[in-house]
Amino acid sequence: MPRAAVSVLCLTVLSLTQSCNQAPSARVDAQLSAEIDQIQAIDNHAHPVRPVAQGEAPDKDYDALPVENLEPESDPVPMRSGARELADAHRSLGDDRDDPAKVLDRAGIQIMITNRVAMGPGLPAARFLWVAYADALMYPLDNRALITNPDRKSFFALEEHLLARYYRESGVEKRPAKLDDYLEKVVKATIDRHKQSGAIGEKFEMAYLRPLAIQNPTRAEAESAWVGKGDYRVLQDYIFHFIALECGRLNMAVHIHTGSGGGGYFDIAGSNPLLLETVLNDASLRATDFVMLHGGWPFSSYISPLIEKPNAWADYSAQALLISRQELARTLQSWLEFVPEKVLFGTDAYPYSPDQGWQETAVASARAGRGALKIALSQMMRDGEITEDRAVELARMVLRDNARKLYHLK
Repeated sequence: MPRAAVSVLCLTVLSLTQSCNQAPSARVDAQLSAEIDQIQAIDNHAHPVRPVAQGEAPDKDYDALPVENLEPESDPVPMRSGARELADAHRSLGDDRDDPAKVLDRAGIQIMITNRVAMGPGLPAARFLWVAYADALMYPLDNRALITNPDRKSFFALEEHLLARYYRESGVEKRPAKLDDYLEKVVKATIDRHKQSGAIGEKFEMAYLRPLAIQNPTRAEAESAWVGKGDYRVLQDYIFHFIALECGRLNMAVHIHTGSGGGGYFDIAGSNPLLLETVLNDASLRATDFVMLHGGWPFSSYISPLIEKPNAWADYSAQALLISRQELARTLQSWLEFVPEKVLFGTDAYPYSPDQGWQETAVASARAGRGALKIALSQMMRDGEITEDRAVELARMVLRDNARKLYHLK
């Protein structure tokens, strides 16, 4: 090829690459913005704290692995004390801050899918749906060898405490001698109890404890590990598969934390959603819906091909609290151009600190999440990819209709 032609080709490729990497324009179509503001959302992932009466112990069930137990780290600028979006949210809440239902109203959220160890009084069942925790069930043996840093020391202590709670609630005094008895009398009994109590899913915070890579071991390999003669990781993987199969049978979704997490020791590489491909490709698990929480940030670009798989979904909870609206809009645009039926709105509302409660983060994240969606859809309209009617349809899908389909809500 002539040198001039090569130069033109290289410049063209460079231009296209730069164009693909550019964030969408922040300009928002006014009519579309007004339409989106009217949509009452279903928040796919949050950690609300239930209000307690004076003299009652504080609510600690909002997370199995609360981040306040971690060593200090460098907080992102948008999450620091006094951050503008969170301060604005606090001022807008006023006296409504103490009423969970009114907080949802302020955030434009009809239903908040609530990730908690257990529900309780103060969170109206019509507005707060429950996703329980399953991680503790994966670690029934001696976990000391898994404690590789101070954060995991704290986390495994919490998981062992929760597993003891699941034992008590299942009426089992100690670890059974046989793996089958553990799976039936503790694991299955716990999931069934969660389902009967209204849970619509089970949540794994696995990336805080080990990498997301899950294999599909045999029963014999798991039984060998159960009696201390095999790899403990094999047993964990087998229990995960058992839980996922049970969730599919019970029509419960499986939520998995993907992408970066709290704590200066967090294994970011181990949270890459691509590590879940073995699970998503497992034919025996095709009846189970897996939701990749937080959209795998900073691996968000990997989500598009993954949600092409029939049992894979993704939300963008937490991203609106961490990155700019334009940066999030670029991610949303790529997802919506690929498989829009699998994209879910979420806030990751959480009590990060005394001045950044779940209430503030719910409102701030909802505003920023809607704002990013407006930017992405406006850009798609300007590019001639979609009409305004289709943009509104996509907004409804992301903000509520996809979640209604996933969780079989009316």
